[in-house]
Amino acid sequence: MMIKLNHRQQLDIPKGYLAVYVGEVDKKRFVIPISYLNQPLFQDLLRRSEEEFGFYHEMGGLTIPCHEDAFVDLATRLQTS
Repeated sequence: MMIKLNHRQQLDIPKGYLAVYVGEVDKKRFVIPISYLNQPLFQDLLRRSEEEFGFYHEMGGLTIPCHEDAFVDLATRLQTS
């Protein structure tokens, strides 16, 4: 289950989830299960983000600078596996 939130929403993050910011220009906030961190596809995405952009995250949270559609596709595949 992935929850898409915009910047104006002030929702608590449920236990077992984390917020990530996704996008190349305009960042959108998603709340994803922590279990995604153990998935090889998600780890690969994080590794590529780190290689290209480093660890500095201006949004204050984990930022993944990829197309939102690509992230949603990946999250959907992880959700069904």
